[in-house]
Amino acid sequence: MIRYGDELWTELKFKGFSYEAVRRDDQWVDVTLKAETEEDTPLPLDLIDFSIMAICTHNGHPIQLVTLDEDCDCEYQLTEWEIDQINAFIRTDKVQAAIISAASTVES
Repeated sequence: MIRYGDELWTELKFKGFSYEAVRRDDQWVDVTLKAETEEDTPLPLDLIDFSIMAICTHNGHPIQLVTLDEDCDCEYQLTEWEIDQINAFIRTDKVQAAIISAASTVES
């Protein structure tokens, strides 16, 4: 992860995610991810409740990833390799099915 303004960064190796897919509107599904990292790549110590919001199309394509701490934008951004890991997870059959299911819910 890269902290805004820092010249040094570390790359996280994710070993798993928990997630929730929620339909936002007629265009987007938000997938909130809670990441579990490998022991040798811990999260930065100043993060309290880290999560990632993947904004996806109703067809399951991840369009944007937003890093959050305590459900607010945080000062970290993801590296290209971290983004690749997250996108690969989002493209798994299980997550794709959750996105499509969330997209098909009818707003009342």
